[in-house]
Amino acid sequence: MTHDTFAGVFPALTTPFHDDGSIDFETLRENVRRLERGGVHGIVPVGTTGESATMTHDEHVEVIEATVDAVDSVPVVAGSGSNNTREALELSERAADAGADGLLLISPYYNKPEPAGMENHFRTVADAVDLPQIIYNVPSRTGRNIAVQTAVNLAGHENVVGYKAASGDLNRVAEVVERTADENFTVLSGDDQLTLPIMSMGGTGTISVAGNVEPERTSRMVEHALDGDYAAARELHYELGPLFRALFIESNPIPVKEALAIRGHMPATMRSPLSRMGEENLDRLREVLSELDAAAPEA
Repeated sequence: MTHDTFAGVFPALTTPFHDDGSIDFETLRENVRRLERGGVHGIVPVGTTGESATMTHDEHVEVIEATVDAVDSVPVVAGSGSNNTREALELSERAADAGADGLLLISPYYNKPEPAGMENHFRTVADAVDLPQIIYNVPSRTGRNIAVQTAVNLAGHENVVGYKAASGDLNRVAEVVERTADENFTVLSGDDQLTLPIMSMGGTGTISVAGNVEPERTSRMVEHALDGDYAAARELHYELGPLFRALFIESNPIPVKEALAIRGHMPATMRSPLSRMGEENLDRLREVLSELDAAAPEA
């Protein structure tokens, strides 16, 4: 995989569960195939949206293997991060063995490392695992931003090829894009509402929650932006805007799993401590999906 491979829509894959909490691999594979038919450019299993925090290491690997087995031609970028460097290294090595084409590494959560410790964490994995790696900044989940200088330093590593931006801080994103422009390094949005703004500054796409629900329209929006047709991209951005907002009215991945259940793609079964969506918010989500269905082009 190269820098250019990380362009487009990479749905942050949900993990379907049976009523007893076990992984529903048949539905998982069907869902992966649906997304690829919908035009997405890659798949990202076992991230936050995949409820990776509730999975054993063996389950991580099994989901990656099932995803790799189900895709036809798009790359699989596996979540393999941890707040424990040794654990992140083990997960990354096992993801590589399972056939992943790349890795997504969240910054260490809970520990709140200083920049030197965070950079060492990412370098440890990058030095040991010869796969393209995307570092993931989501301070609302981790309690700590990846410093811009840390991202710039890591961009010089041949295996660190991207940055997933989910801080909501467009100034920070712009500085990362600017200061890594000469490297084999790309920036992907980690927030559907900010995908188009981030692409206008030089980003190349998104690791997307909404792409699970609307793979065709999300992919078209990003492709238009990649082609420089911002008028067409903006039209789709606003068409999808209510969905972007609705998918975060409760903690991710609660709304996206409810949306997929409404659309008939999988049950909205989640592992504890996540719970089903409240009825008022569920009504709002149904209304948003109904409006999107009404606006869908004729097949």
